[in-house]
Formats: sequence, structure tokens, C-alpha cells
Amino acid sequence: MSIDVRGVNKRFGGFVALDDVNVSIPTGQLTALLGPSGGGKSTLLRIIAGLESADSGSIEIEGTDATQLPPQRRNVGFVFQHYAVFKHLTVARNVSFGMEIRKRPRAEITQRVDELLSLVHLSQFADRLPSQLSGGQRQRMALARALAVQPTVLLLDEPFGALDAKVRKELREWLRRLHDEVQVTTVFVTHDQEEAMEVADEIVVINHGRVEQVGSPDDLYDRPANEFVMSFLGEATTLGGTLFRPHDIEVATSPLAVGGIEGTISRIQRVGFWVRLTVLTDDGEAVAVEMTRSHARELGLAHGQTVWLSPVPRAARVSIAV
Repeated sequence: MSIDVRGVNKRFGGFVALDDVNVSIPTGQLTALLGPSGGGKSTLLRIIAGLESADSGSIEIEGTDATQLPPQRRNVGFVFQHYAVFKHLTVARNVSFGMEIRKRPRAEITQRVDELLSLVHLSQFADRLPSQLSGGQRQRMALARALAVQPTVLLLDEPFGALDAKVRKELREWLRRLHDEVQVTTVFVTHDQEEAMEVADEIVVINHGRVEQVGSPDDLYDRPANEFVMSFLGEATTLGGTLFRPHDIEVATSPLAVGGIEGTISRIQRVGFWVRLTVLTDDGEAVAVEMTRSHARELGLAHGQTVWLSPVPRAARVSIAV
């Protein structure tokens, strides 16, 4: 494993930021720390980087106990949400800064900067100041700077959070391609479920300082461990006291042979390719159902219509704790 976190605890006064966190992150993988704001994901990332100290527990990076090592001896690259650039230095000097303070040979620095600027598609902006770049370009520069010192691990704290939706989507696609080229172990923090599902090889779901589940995007979506994971990674709805995905609820316009729950359509929304229904069951549940527009047309659904609901076979489900 590239990173092993064992029994890590962290408090800020009376607030429990991390509670007995245990995580192993494989070498060469792109891993997302996903969870709501205040859940502990950024604190964990900063403890791995050495920017915060754990109250207890250990951090091992590439087989070395890094628990007491200062950040500069952990060989990690860190990218902040708000770039943390040197405003008075050019793009090239920003990228070369880490190598310069490590007193690398000038020829090596020049070659490495040229390679990285080409990799992040900023070669033509080498002599510009950060203020002359767009937000997405500044973030690519920050990534190049972090990679310049050839870190064992690359850590990114909500790297695209300050950018608009279109640029954020472009950059996360670019990050995936970059990771596949560079193959450095990468850990990034996000509260954006779609971002984590689209980019990461593995997702660590953190809530209230505890790890809820670790797995691939498919594992977490199709086999959630509990109510929180089910509800946080995608939409969920309640049918018969159990959580399901809205697209995993079947609708029939006549009584089903076995197990159908009767209800009345109280709302129909058409959103592009999809139709979203709200069905009020006789048991008082408001069930969200999602289907294609063509399927809804085939059924001839209408407001106020009586329908019968049942989950599709092998649907992801989580029983609700009473």
C-alpha cells in the first residue's frame, strides 16, 4: 500500500474531526475522500500531508512511518483549492520553485519545467504571471508545481471547488487523463458525488469523522453499506420502509401479482430524457420514481392515476433503521 492510516483520531477542542480512522490507499491509484462539509475529509488529507498532527494513530507512506515527519520530508505534493500561487513569479518560476529550493541542477530544472508545462498544456504561458491566467489554467499550473518535485503521493484538497461547473467538469476529465499518464498515487478531497464517481478508482466515504465505506464507484452505488452511503451517493427513495434508487422502482397500471404497493401519482416532472414521478402510497410514503420518457408514454401515466410499485430484481437497497 502507498498510504496506510491506522487508528487516527483528531479533535479541535470539543469537536471530533476524526474518530478512529483506518484507511489503506494502494500505490498508483486515484482515490477520492468524499463526504459532506465538516465531515473530516480535509483534516485527514492534511494529516497525511503533515500539515496537521493527529492526536493518536499512525501514518505510513510507501513503507515509511511518516507520523512524526515534517511535511518537507514526506515527499508529497499538495494542491490547495485556491491555488496558493506566488503572484510575483511567472508560471515557469512557480513550477520550478520547489526544485530551486532543493538546489537541483539548472539544466534539470529547465527540462522538468518544459516537460510539465507541456503535460498540463501551458507551454505558451510560461512567461505570464498567474494573474494573466484563467482559473482553470492557474489550477493546472498548481498541479504542475506539485508534480515538479516528483512526489511519491499527490494530495489535492477540493482542487476544483473554486471554479464554475463547466471548467470543473473539463478539469476533472483532464485530471483523470493526467493521472493515467503520470501514475503517481493521488488522493483528492471532494464533496461532489459526481466528481468522485467520474474520476476516482476508489472512494473513501467519510461522515462525522468516521469512514462509512471504502470501495469502487460501482461498489458504493450498487452495494451501499448503510443509509448514509445510499443517500449521499445518488438519489434514494423509500418504498415499504426500505431505501431504493428511484430508477429501480417499477410502475404498473394494474395490480401486480406479488408484492406491489398501491399509490397515487401526485406529481409528474419531465426533465430532458427522464420523467420523475412522486407517488403517494396508501401507507403514507412519498415515493420518487424515475423512468425514461418513452416508458412513461407507453404506460400513459397521468396526475391522480392509481399505480402499483415494486423494486426491480437485484435492486440496490438498504433497510431503514427504526
